[in-house]
Amino acid sequence: MSFYIYGILTLPAPENFSLQGLDGQPVQIKILDGFAVIYSQAQQERYLASRRNLLSHEKVLEEIMQAGDVYDGLRQRNLLPVQFGLLVSSWETVSEQLIRPHQEELTQLLAKLSGRREVSVKVFWDPDVEIQGLLAEHPNLKTQRDKLVGQPLSMEQAIQIGQAIEQGMNDRKQGIIDVFQGTLNSIAIDVVENTPQMETMIYNAAYLISWEAESQFSEHVEALDRQFEERLRIRYNNFTAPFNFARLRLFSSN
Repeated sequence: MSFYIYGILTLPAPENFSLQGLDGQPVQIKILDGFAVIYSQAQQERYLASRRNLLSHEKVLEEIMQAGDVYDGLRQRNLLPVQFGLLVSSWETVSEQLIRPHQEELTQLLAKLSGRREVSVKVFWDPDVEIQGLLAEHPNLKTQRDKLVGQPLSMEQAIQIGQAIEQGMNDRKQGIIDVFQGTLNSIAIDVVENTPQMETMIYNAAYLISWEAESQFSEHVEALDRQFEERLRIRYNNFTAPFNFARLRLFSSN
């Protein structure tokens, strides 16, 4: 028998919850070395990172966070999520390779995450539309670019025009990013900027915020959406387990 691990909680552990994890297995809690480990019994030797499995993993974490105890109107469930796919063969392995060697770090991370949630903002643009906007704002650059059509240019001239357009696009992109950073970063406790996942994505950031700050954060995102109107597409995820802020190197599954 092996166990699939979802995450780690501080004590006291939640009680009387009913959740299904991977393969429809009931989610359980194991008290280990002063922490509560969220797990279910594994039905496979290895879990593929399919969309279905990933969503099941994340759903367990999110539902436990949302079901957290509430004090003074604030959710206090501080959960340390584990990356997808961690299987262990025994609780001794968890204790010896995870809990005991990292006990202080686990405690600090869980304290940092207490009463907080992760939200994310992804910003997309249309490169073709932005190039047209750039050329409209810089007529001289447009004139030079138009010379590329049907007229012989030296390699040096072509490179110069290409570099000028590339620099203009980079400046345009950075200007947008500066606005988002200036508007949102001050609300967050911590920010992680991730690499954009595709050519049309120009900004990809995760924010650690307090539970009660989400409505304010959401209002600022909506204001940014209105500010840039149809120029940008903003994808806002207002709640997820704090994967970007749980930086703990775990042992290999076995």
